[in-house]
Amino acid sequence: MEAIPGWRANLSNEEMMRQLESVGAVICAAGPGLAPADKKLYALRDVTGTVESIPLIASSIMSKKIAEGTSALVLDVKTGSGAFMKTEADARELARRLVGLGRDAGVATSALLTNMDAPLGAAVGNGIEVAEAVEVLAGGGPDDVVELTLALARQMVAATGLDADPAEELRSGRAMDVWRAMVRAQGGDPDAALPVARHAQQVVADADGVVTGVDAMEVGLASWRLGAGTRPQGGRRSGGRRGPPGDWDR
Repeated sequence: MEAIPGWRANLSNEEMMRQLESVGAVICAAGPGLAPADKKLYALRDVTGTVESIPLIASSIMSKKIAEGTSALVLDVKTGSGAFMKTEADARELARRLVGLGRDAGVATSALLTNMDAPLGAAVGNGIEVAEAVEVLAGGGPDDVVELTLALARQMVAATGLDADPAEELRSGRAMDVWRAMVRAQGGDPDAALPVARHAQQVVADADGVVTGVDAMEVGLASWRLGAGTRPQGGRRSGGRRGPPGDWDR
């Protein structure tokens, strides 16, 4: 989202609440007013080799979600080569912990386990992924992105008891209208051109064939090395949020 010119994720609690009242949607980062200890705890985990601890992952994620005061929550827990949880068993255990923490805190919580063996959609990067998301909001986009978007949205609609059809919201343009209003409210220009790569190279197969698999982690690492995502302090690769794509807590 920060590929959109002017858009900012760092909002105060007051700004978040005003935007939810006026627009109905907000995407923001944790900060001094929302789970302020999480960043410090994460830095401690980074240097103590506990980034991949399921209990600590679950507490980090859910501390922010619960602090937001939400009444319902739908989680997308990834599994596969591009995810923290490489096996379905580990992903299920993480999902169980997340859902349990949410429900214990009085939040109607559910989780979907989704595949990250291969990249989702046809774009990997910053601005180009935003462009792909806009295509979905406009009623197009890759089938797998649309399928996952609708699956998560339907879970959320069911959890809140709303009478709405997410597919119709996309078809009608109402979802796009809310997205544009949200971008403007956070200082961005929804009509501004998104950044593009300074260099491009087309790779053409030298023979006919069929693609049987694309490793999400390898693609993510390549994208990260080319400048997508963020680099850790001191240039050292981290296994957590400051590291390469494949971190599902985004």
